[in-house]
Amino acid sequence: MIRKSIIFSFLLLGVGISLAAQQAWSLEDCIQHAMENNIQIKQSVLNTEYNENLLKQSKMGQIPSLSGSANYTYSWGRALDQTTYRYTDNQQINSIGAGLSSSTNLFNGLRVRNTILQNELNLMASYEDVQKVRNDITLNIAAAYLTIMFNRELLSVTESQLEITGQQVERTRKMVDAGKLARGNFLDLQAQYASEELNLVNAENQLAISLLNLQQILDLPIDTAFDVEIPELADPDEDPLVVNAMDVYRIAEQDMPEIKSAMLNLESAEKGVAIAKGGRSPQLYLSANFSTGYSDIREQVISTSDPIQVPIGITAGGETVYTMNPQEIPEYGAYPFFEQMRDNTSTGVGLGLSIPIFNGWQINSSIANARIMQKNAQLELQSQKLGLYATIQQAYADALAALKKFNATQKALTSMEESFKYTEKKFEVGLVNTVDYNISKNQLISTQSDLLQAKYDFIFRTNILNFYQGEPITL
Repeated sequence: MIRKSIIFSFLLLGVGISLAAQQAWSLEDCIQHAMENNIQIKQSVLNTEYNENLLKQSKMGQIPSLSGSANYTYSWGRALDQTTYRYTDNQQINSIGAGLSSSTNLFNGLRVRNTILQNELNLMASYEDVQKVRNDITLNIAAAYLTIMFNRELLSVTESQLEITGQQVERTRKMVDAGKLARGNFLDLQAQYASEELNLVNAENQLAISLLNLQQILDLPIDTAFDVEIPELADPDEDPLVVNAMDVYRIAEQDMPEIKSAMLNLESAEKGVAIAKGGRSPQLYLSANFSTGYSDIREQVISTSDPIQVPIGITAGGETVYTMNPQEIPEYGAYPFFEQMRDNTSTGVGLGLSIPIFNGWQINSSIANARIMQKNAQLELQSQKLGLYATIQQAYADALAALKKFNATQKALTSMEESFKYTEKKFEVGLVNTVDYNISKNQLISTQSDLLQAKYDFIFRTNILNFYQGEPITL
């Protein structure tokens, strides 16, 4: 037993040196680290960037579109000579075309405008979703942090009780050796000591698990030297001021991001209905185009011969009749590329109107689906409000229950400590057997554990209530 105690002491010393080598984390350090490194938060931020791009794209949709085109064609065989407008045979042709086209919507049932408004609402909702994730992470960290503090105090209580039992074991052994007590008392105490050693191991394991849980929430690599600061927390007052749950809810309903997000999503769904209804409106659009081209078989007139009169008949008197207008005979030559591209330009502007008459019931189906999404958004808002109220009500009820338990357990612990001292003195003089001694001691340990649990439960629940009132979580 002594060897085990020495080994255990060296283990605790080694753990203490390891913990001292690394700076302990405060609650504020943990929350700050999570805000900067948590993967869920990063994913939510990426979702806001995605929505920012959607909003930017919808705004750019108001600008007229512009597209260019270019093509090259090589053909052979029978072809139309664009110069003479006569067909040629076995002609090899190289041609190039280029153009620009532009179009813009002048009116389409305000669908573009409503899409922009919807994307703005979606972006604002995604900002609130990021804050909701941050709030959830903050509460999870606070709960894990307080669990570590509770387990550390419970470990301290267990170590203290084990030390008391060890002293009783040594005292009883001496009394048994002196013949003042039966050996059975010594064996019973040894069994109690072994049971409390197991309790100590369990307490150490619980503390290690709670530290591991906090590291996982923080996305930290697992490190046995990780530790947290343990601030001094005062015991709850006998009758502290606990704000009414309904008052907390009225504040939280205005400030909590999950409510704001649900309200923005409802407005977005209403814009979705307006967008779907816009499909019934006529669409008016403006278009413009510019094009030019080149062909290597095209030629241009480079000169004309002297005009000649072509005979067209003979009169009754035998005179020849000629055309009224003499004809000039053109001579063709090469048509340079850039001159063709300049001369072949074509420009046009158009105004179009599209009136939906029947498209397979698609517009009506879109409107019906948009209204379903609107109703679903209304139900989601109602669900978020009910969930928030239930959470606050539960925190309020748990805080009151924890306070009552703490006050009652504190009184019970005072009586239990006096009772144990009395039982311990009677045991030392042989007036109480080991069974009664162990029962009294176990009751004391259980009461101490209950008091710690009620204390930390009350602290956590009151922090939740304060958090929903807009106050940061602090210890």
